[in-house]
Amino acid sequence: MLEFSAQQIAMMIQGQVEGDASVTVKNFGKIEEATNGQLSFLANPKYEEFLYSTAASIIIISEKQILKQKIDATLIRVPDAYAAFATLLTKYQALKTQDLVGIQTPSFIAPTATLGAYHFIAAFAYINEGAILGEQVKIFSNVVIGENVKIGNNVTIHPGVVVYADCIIGNNVTIHSGSIIGSDGFGFAPKEDGSFQKVPQLGNVIIEDDVEIGANTTIDRATIGSTMIRKGVKIDNLIQIAHNAEIGSNTVIAAQTGISGSTKIGKNVMIGGQVGFAGHITVADGVKIAAQSGVTKTVKHPNVTLAGNPALEQKQSLRTQVFVKNLPDLEKRVQELEILVQQLSKKA
Repeated sequence: MLEFSAQQIAMMIQGQVEGDASVTVKNFGKIEEATNGQLSFLANPKYEEFLYSTAASIIIISEKQILKQKIDATLIRVPDAYAAFATLLTKYQALKTQDLVGIQTPSFIAPTATLGAYHFIAAFAYINEGAILGEQVKIFSNVVIGENVKIGNNVTIHPGVVVYADCIIGNNVTIHSGSIIGSDGFGFAPKEDGSFQKVPQLGNVIIEDDVEIGANTTIDRATIGSTMIRKGVKIDNLIQIAHNAEIGSNTVIAAQTGISGSTKIGKNVMIGGQVGFAGHITVADGVKIAAQSGVTKTVKHPNVTLAGNPALEQKQSLRTQVFVKNLPDLEKRVQELEILVQQLSKKA
């Protein structure tokens, strides 16, 4: 188990220590539950009350945080507590896994596969012919790396991932358990007799640098060409990305989103959970899409916020929701007016 002092932690995250710089912690805890020997952080003002009652030994807080009473814990002040805590967790995780080097048995590595320096191949991993792995690549149990797959440096592939043949993965990529990279796109041509003929999927998937892919996500290979996941994309669990789609750099996608074939999503797009995209459309840069929206048409204007199904700009969507909510009352009023008109017609 790793142990760090407040002074060491402050150096990792460029923070300033208030209190005993020699106090040490061995693990992490939520501020409302942390115990002695744990490190916590305060980023959300809703949890400020726990700052004064927590038993945490060290707390990372904002340099702008004003204390309302005395705190026994050692504080580390930083410009952004959440970002600093994320940086610390990343470094902690890297230190925990830095000693994972070598090849466990039983595992299979094809004679024509190439492994870079400081690699780790866990038991029951399978690496096919022609695969090329860069330096500091960690392959965990039950991972299958297909023929001629290329993987860059500092890549971690967690248990149960399958990377199909000819796919390319860049540097600093993490793929979580159960994800499938490069399975066939959903291509079937209708025949005169009502059956369907499979269209061979001959392309691949290209994942650029600094991408993270959550558990049980599927990214289909292109029919021809490549399905593209650009630099810095962050993909949550349980997401489907279809053949020939393109996800622009630094886009983030929340769980259970489905992206249809040949859809192109721009840079810095933020996509909520359970969003659905029709095929062959384009989404401009910087667009924000609320959860459970249905994007059925091309979004031409950058930096807009969309909501609803079909997705509309947020203000228009909110107005539509109000109208829909009032429909029962409007129907009742129309029925009353029809009765009144009938009564007036009889009198006339």
